[in-house]
Amino acid sequence: MSAPAPEAPWQRLDPRMLLVHPITELVKFLPVLVGLLIAGGASGGGPWALLGVGIPVSLGVVRYLTTTFRVTGARVELRRGLLQRHTLSTPLDRVRTVDLTASPIHRVLGLTTVVIGTGSVATDADDKLSLDALPREQADALRRHLLAALDASAATPGVPPPPETVVARFSPRWLWYAPFTGTVLVAAGALAGTAAPLLESIDIRVSEDDLAFFSPAVVAGLALGALLLVAGLAVAGYLVVNGGFVLARHGAAWHVRRGLLTQRETSIDVARLAGATIGEPAVLRLARGRRVNAIVTGLGGSQESATVLLPPAPRQTAVTTTTAVLGHPEPVTGALRRHGRAATTRRFSRALLGAAPVAAAAVVAVLAGAPLAVAGVAVLAVALALALATDRVRALGHGHLAGHVVARSGSVLRRREALADAHVIGWNLRATWFQRRAGLVTLAATTAGGSGRVEVLDVPVPDAVGLALAATPGLLEEFLEAR
Repeated sequence: MSAPAPEAPWQRLDPRMLLVHPITELVKFLPVLVGLLIAGGASGGGPWALLGVGIPVSLGVVRYLTTTFRVTGARVELRRGLLQRHTLSTPLDRVRTVDLTASPIHRVLGLTTVVIGTGSVATDADDKLSLDALPREQADALRRHLLAALDASAATPGVPPPPETVVARFSPRWLWYAPFTGTVLVAAGALAGTAAPLLESIDIRVSEDDLAFFSPAVVAGLALGALLLVAGLAVAGYLVVNGGFVLARHGAAWHVRRGLLTQRETSIDVARLAGATIGEPAVLRLARGRRVNAIVTGLGGSQESATVLLPPAPRQTAVTTTTAVLGHPEPVTGALRRHGRAATTRRFSRALLGAAPVAAAAVVAVLAGAPLAVAGVAVLAVALALALATDRVRALGHGHLAGHVVARSGSVLRRREALADAHVIGWNLRATWFQRRAGLVTLAATTAGGSGRVEVLDVPVPDAVGLALAATPGLLEEFLEAR
């Protein structure tokens, strides 16, 4: 009888983290420390207030001393905590993604944080399997070990791994799309949040002569300057997050690298990549741009940052990238089946009902004596509703293309989703009273990744059943016969 294999030893994180953890904790406690210094100066406490710095520094040291981990041939285990001890363990076959993140201070010290995605539904930060941090070489070796079971050639001694195939790489042209994303709203909010306290602290008195200075040309110039400033902040934010972006296929995993200051590398198992979503927000469409996210088994919508396959980029780049990921162009560019007159009628009726209160209020105001120009608000509201409905009708469609369930819908936040048949675990047919009257249903292909479902909105009942039967033969027959 052979002796059992010895267990892997428990290891500590790199000792250089003693330089990182205290600084990280110090940043978290910075507002409290500033308050202590101000209060100490006002009360004559002097430098004694600096003793508060010892609290976050001690927490960082304790965090390092109480964290250990080990990696065996079948599991990854992590232990941490002093008073409340946590032991986290996951089998290697539950690994969904492997993230390598390095902030500027990590990069200076040659360290990397490894975050192992297991598809857990837990959202508590204490339940994340995160190793902060390891030497860069050890982190790369750990990632290869975690993904080795996914690639037969990687587990075969003497066989070199297949070469890395780059599908998409960052181009300075992509910066054009930064102002057409939600980053602009973030930049505008940050600018307003910074300026508001400053304006409140300044006593500004404006006279009639000062108001005369603000001519229409000056106001237009100030508005243009603010717009350029917000756009510049959006471009800078895009560059910081997505600078150096690379999407590559290596063996049985997709690798995404991005980040100018804080570098992040994500590895996604090909076997768990269930499909892809092409995001087409209205503003980004105007710039002829798209974004692409993966639908990964075990990763929900709250982990969207780990599923980015392409940041806002040219439409053709998005098409090429999604085609490479899905392995076929049909789910990306193939024609979709229309939903018919009933679905069209629903889009126009719902859009006009939404505009009706605004139009009615404008008409009532004119009848009550308001200027006739107010009636233009009613005309504008109806025109916008009709334009929105037309765009939603143009977008609506579905299909079963190259082994994928494909659905497209929306206008302001349009998206085209493609889900592989093998990852469809069930169907959900839902119909409101109005849909039943029109002979329509909302068909949802449920899956274990992304938002948990790919929805086909307002589809005729025969088309919905036909799509489900084509994608998953043998799954619905007994239910249809029972019905």
